[in-house]
Amino acid sequence: MTDIAWIDLALTAARPQALGALLRYFRDLDTAEEAFQEACLRAIRTWPEKGPPRDPAAWLIFVGRNSGIDAVRKRSRNDPLPEEEVLSDLSDAEVDMADRLDNSNYRDDILRLMFICCHPDLPNTQQIALALRIVSGLTVPQIARAFLVSEAAMEQRITRAKGRVAKAGVPFETPDAAERATRLSTVGAMIYLVFNEGYSTGITNPDSAAFCEEAIRLARLLLRIFPGEPEIMGLLALMLLQHSRAPARFDKQGQIVLLEDQDRNLWSRKLIDEALALLDKAIRHRQPGPYQLQAAISALHARAARAEDTDWEEITLLYGVLERIQPSPVVALNRAVAVSKLKGPETALELIEPLAEKLDGYFYFHGVKGGLLMQLGRNRQAREAFDRAIALANSPAECAHIRQQIDKLGAAVAPA
Repeated sequence: MTDIAWIDLALTAARPQALGALLRYFRDLDTAEEAFQEACLRAIRTWPEKGPPRDPAAWLIFVGRNSGIDAVRKRSRNDPLPEEEVLSDLSDAEVDMADRLDNSNYRDDILRLMFICCHPDLPNTQQIALALRIVSGLTVPQIARAFLVSEAAMEQRITRAKGRVAKAGVPFETPDAAERATRLSTVGAMIYLVFNEGYSTGITNPDSAAFCEEAIRLARLLLRIFPGEPEIMGLLALMLLQHSRAPARFDKQGQIVLLEDQDRNLWSRKLIDEALALLDKAIRHRQPGPYQLQAAISALHARAARAEDTDWEEITLLYGVLERIQPSPVVALNRAVAVSKLKGPETALELIEPLAEKLDGYFYFHGVKGGLLMQLGRNRQAREAFDRAIALANSPAECAHIRQQIDKLGAAVAPA
């Protein structure tokens, strides 16, 4: 590995910890970002010649802090310096950095950084964009491509998100246990949003795999600093299981391959084995949560050597538990699909009918409804459901998949 390649990996790995600490010092996201970027530039200049530091994150925090202090002083030549509590601990360049890294501050620094990116005042698209830019360090062009918008539009979106966060006044105090649990839940949801942004776009987005892998990396980081959290284990296991199927989800023409039709030899056993071990560890805590239940459902698919070996009865039971602890029409829809495997399409149709109003704008609802109607030979109604699904499709691959189902209906249309 070249020096530059190693440095790039080291900077990426250290980014959340270093940027989180700098944010705590300066209490301003832009100042912290500028300080971190300056430290990275200095690392690129000096590390190849002098060798890497023992602790890259500590080095970046130390250099970035001093650089940030200089920048603040330059901007404030004609103004009085901010109060001490605003600049936190900025006065002494010889403060022992090891003391700061050995206590629990760094955990809260990273959690705070992630929490800022998923602030409830921000819509989901801005949460994802801000997290990818701030925590992961992806470039604006990369993020813009993923959202199919111009670089200028994405730059404005990120700037607006930062502005809303600044106005919201996110607290910098170390959170207590209850607040930390709330933050962990919110951060977990943000990480899963990043994963789904890559997973849902699939082959149509060249950065989709990178988004999924970045979400997995962030979940690993979160689990490393909070190793006893079963829901974080469940989240990571869920993403690993879903990502393990990536090579089989699309055919060579870019068409969607349904789970039951996928070549299971293409699934990554390495990711599956890691996920199953994580899930087993999470279950031993006896604190079931939504991510653990979803991971358990995915695990049943992963454990089935063939589609016909899938334990649909257990999956149906797990969806029932998930629906009780996290009621959602989407969960109810998924349970209905599982029920259709056990009791047939007629029963499943009865289950999804009450969901029609709430899920009228949901692509998968109409796709599932069309598929169930097609199984019953009610082709005219199936065609209507498929037409609605096409109108709501999120990608060309989804459109193409529904068109394949319409083709199966054939020219003959049975009476409704």
